[in-house]
Amino acid sequence: MKNGDPPAIAVIGAGVSGLTCAVAFAEREHPVTIFASETGEQTTSAAAAAIWFPYDAEPVAQVVLWALATYQELRDLARDSSTGVSMIELRTFSRANEMPIPHWAVPLGARPLIRSRETKPVTAPIDAFPSAFTNGFSLRVPLTDTTRYLDYLRRRFTRAGGRIEVVQLKKIEDVSHGFKVIVNCAGIGARELTPDPGVEPHRGQVAIVGKLDLPCAIVCDDPPLMYAIPRENDCVFGGTNSVSARREPIVAETESIVGECSRILNIQAPAVIATRVGLRPYRKAGVRVESERLQDGRAVIHNYGHGGSGFTLSWGCAQDVIRLSSLL
Repeated sequence: MKNGDPPAIAVIGAGVSGLTCAVAFAEREHPVTIFASETGEQTTSAAAAAIWFPYDAEPVAQVVLWALATYQELRDLARDSSTGVSMIELRTFSRANEMPIPHWAVPLGARPLIRSRETKPVTAPIDAFPSAFTNGFSLRVPLTDTTRYLDYLRRRFTRAGGRIEVVQLKKIEDVSHGFKVIVNCAGIGARELTPDPGVEPHRGQVAIVGKLDLPCAIVCDDPPLMYAIPRENDCVFGGTNSVSARREPIVAETESIVGECSRILNIQAPAVIATRVGLRPYRKAGVRVESERLQDGRAVIHNYGHGGSGFTLSWGCAQDVIRLSSLL
């Protein structure tokens, strides 16, 4: 790739990682084709709450670097309402444990929250938190509305000349030999496609409810996992994180999610508009961003294993993918 015309790039996967890498290459005038068995609402990315915050991904030090690079990109995109990206206050809480502010969050303006002495709805504009929690902190972060942001990336990709082919690949070598560079953003599919048995599905189920007048997003990672993410037209209630490949919603989980979120928010349980299930592609050895050669000599750049941080790491990892491609 160091000399001559930019080679044709094949990107495997049409989730947020695949689309972001595809945009990055296409806007550098590479001919790019995405190969994916699932697109749009079918992808795990479409089921994500997609608020920026490192979660369920390793190794922490490198994840933070990718996350901070993505933060800058998403913050810039938030200036354009058509992208589906906005900035929102995120309040992260603990039910029992001390929660120090991460060192990387301090330069971003993170601040501790005080405990409320009275029970108030979270809709109240107070600098406090519900009595169910013991401590927490606040940070302003990017929120990507998946119903709009994934479409924005697809539009940006096709405007740059990119193509998407819906196809089921059984192995990376099945990509046409016309593509000299392959970018593997297969997500949970990398377990079989690569193959990589270290990739495991961390199943996440969410409930979509009507628009709520929340001044911030609420997250608690302590069991039971709970989050309420307000979006422009609805609100995402979550959630679950279990090792399972089941893609069908579980009614009991939906009821539990709505019940816990409503209890924390001190509101009457809202009607559920839809349920979504996504399989977070967690990798035991950590996020994989590295290159290798197939036996036929073609280059593969792997970019998978992001766990619950696909949106949070998307642009940072894409930048490293581009860097690796320049070394080929």
